[in-house]
Amino acid sequence: MKDDNFLKENNARHLWHPMGAPGDTQENAPTIIKSAAGATITDLDERTVIDAVGGLWCVNLGYSNDVIKDAIAKQLYDLPYYSAFAGTSNPMAIEASYAVREFFAEDGMARVFFTSGGSDSVETALRLSRQYHRLRGEPTRTKFMSLKKGYHGTHFGGASVNGNNRFRINYEPLMPGCFHLPSPYPYRNPFNETNPAYLAQNVAAAFEDEIAFQGANTIAAFIMEPIQGAGGVIVPDASFMTLMREICDRHGILMISDEVITGFGRTGDWSGARHWGVKPDIMTTAKGITSGYFPVGAALFSDKVAEVFEKGGPDAAIFHGYTYSAHPVGAAAVVATLSETLRLDTKTNAGLRGTQLYEGVCALAEKHDIIGDVRGGHGLMTGIELVTDRANKTPMDAGSMQRVHAATYEAGTMVRIGGNNILMSPPLTISAAEVDQIIAALDVGFSAV
Repeated sequence: MKDDNFLKENNARHLWHPMGAPGDTQENAPTIIKSAAGATITDLDERTVIDAVGGLWCVNLGYSNDVIKDAIAKQLYDLPYYSAFAGTSNPMAIEASYAVREFFAEDGMARVFFTSGGSDSVETALRLSRQYHRLRGEPTRTKFMSLKKGYHGTHFGGASVNGNNRFRINYEPLMPGCFHLPSPYPYRNPFNETNPAYLAQNVAAAFEDEIAFQGANTIAAFIMEPIQGAGGVIVPDASFMTLMREICDRHGILMISDEVITGFGRTGDWSGARHWGVKPDIMTTAKGITSGYFPVGAALFSDKVAEVFEKGGPDAAIFHGYTYSAHPVGAAAVVATLSETLRLDTKTNAGLRGTQLYEGVCALAEKHDIIGDVRGGHGLMTGIELVTDRANKTPMDAGSMQRVHAATYEAGTMVRIGGNNILMSPPLTISAAEVDQIIAALDVGFSAV
């Protein structure tokens, strides 16, 4: 590796970073993370901090799991690559598909389609939803419904169902036939409803109204995150996903549960849908499937969907896929990660430490009036919405948000900024003492503004 001076001199000069303006990253050089261990990361200047972001919602097992690393290394020597397109397979792809199916069997999932990440998984789910209806003799079902504030990746399909205009405006026109419902977001919603249960009913009624307007026989699927992650950790009422499931069933609409963030224990259960007691038709996963150690995603399908494809004849051929679908090294990482996830019972620690983090931030809200809303309490997903005027809910400006971020980092914790929200999703293996460090660093960050 090049020396530190080379790295600093060339930082952001040649690399365009996702989710940032190239000019801004050149003027404000990114923090260079050079190593990591457990729940901590170390930058080029030898500063070690708690990673309250978990890489990007993904390093569920922390940075020091040798079982996954060894599995990847061994597979690189045995078979570094082979295609999984129809006609060939590899041993680890077969093992990984079985392991994933077993992991989500309680959610009603029966088949697995491997991808290279979350955006690919969403694209797969959307495309195969349309094909499912064509195979059933309903080719008019092509539209998709989703929630505002939802995040479903960056491909054209995912961006089209995304509910945040930051991921849409510069790339429009996007895919036609995508419609958005209000988010079940008690802090800000068009119904001025602060009661989560009543808000859930309002959004469900809006869903019914939109179905009546569009025509049920034109809608292929409804996609939602069980807890909206990138949108600000928006936790719906416990009744919400059940309400939406019932409406989908009544109108013949497939339900897609986007589990890219919420899967594998993040919510305190093995899936977000299971957390609310719902069985979707399709699930999309990635991130925690390998704890971020290798780029893998998967779309999973229920028996109901699988039966239509497997009895569909030549028209059911899936002319969709990726060079790295069921990559043998990625598959080895999946098998090792799921084994370790179950062995460590990370969902239990996620529940305990998530409650600790949520309650700690709620206590900070009593001290800092810039905290407008605190969301979480369901596993290790916590969102903090910052405002400059609590009474009017005036969003904090970007400059002040960056000052909070910088001060929190200096105090020993990396957090993520999304608009006027602080988003946290630390490793599910984090300790109680490390959660206390996060809370203490946030206190310093809030004091900075």
